[in-house]
Amino acid sequence: MSELPTSSVKVNGHELRYFDSGGDGPPVLLGHGYFLDRTVFAPQVEALAPRCRLICWDAPAHGDTPGRDERMTYWDLARDLIGLMDHLGLESAVVGGISQGGFVALRLALLAPERVRALVLADTEATALDDADRTGYEGMFAALREAGPVDELLVPLSAQLLGDGQHAARWRQRWRDQAALPLGTTTRCLLERDDVSDRLAEITCPALLIWGSEDVSLPRDRMELLAARLPGAGAVQVIAGAAHTPALTHPEQVNPLLERFLQDHSGLRG
Repeated sequence: MSELPTSSVKVNGHELRYFDSGGDGPPVLLGHGYFLDRTVFAPQVEALAPRCRLICWDAPAHGDTPGRDERMTYWDLARDLIGLMDHLGLESAVVGGISQGGFVALRLALLAPERVRALVLADTEATALDDADRTGYEGMFAALREAGPVDELLVPLSAQLLGDGQHAARWRQRWRDQAALPLGTTTRCLLERDDVSDRLAEITCPALLIWGSEDVSLPRDRMELLAARLPGAGAVQVIAGAAHTPALTHPEQVNPLLERFLQDHSGLRG
């Protein structure tokens, strides 16, 4: 993958791959959604580096990070990110992500609030997976294991995550080319995540909330719950026309929101 080349670090006994734009600007640590990788943040790197230091990490079995055989949770991944911050010499950072990247960011803020200057949460939630979503995801994972990356499955998956257009087509080709899709222990991490919604009041840092208006996999009310319970959150910022990954598909709307938020809460230069 030529976009956003990665470095490697071993944290808590596991290899983690990440991109670091470098520089002395305020650090921003971002995590991608399921089935995708760090490159969904390429538009933010292009727009904001080197004024801010963007660090985009690949979750296990995604992008360049190897999968894991043992069971893991999003709490484990949050601890890994603390290890990454230690490795990079970062006392604190703006932390955020899309979907599962947001699951990890919330847990990092609960584990180590002093390490999180602010949160950037896009198309994510604090609750556990509900029964209807679990049934749908289990069926999709089973079909992908059995049939592999066939268009019958990839077309609706890409539409759900990325809408229609060039990004969806490019990711379908990536999935076809990959040796393996993330269908191992990472699926249990997603399906069995716990509910942290009752602890959101503990997270007092500023929070930017972003949601794609066409996101069929995460209803807006789950973002509104974050707005209601996170003391430092503003209103949910709706990205018109975006599906589940607005940072990649609609950067012309996302980047100004992110830039203003970072100027207000991280010292980003204008």
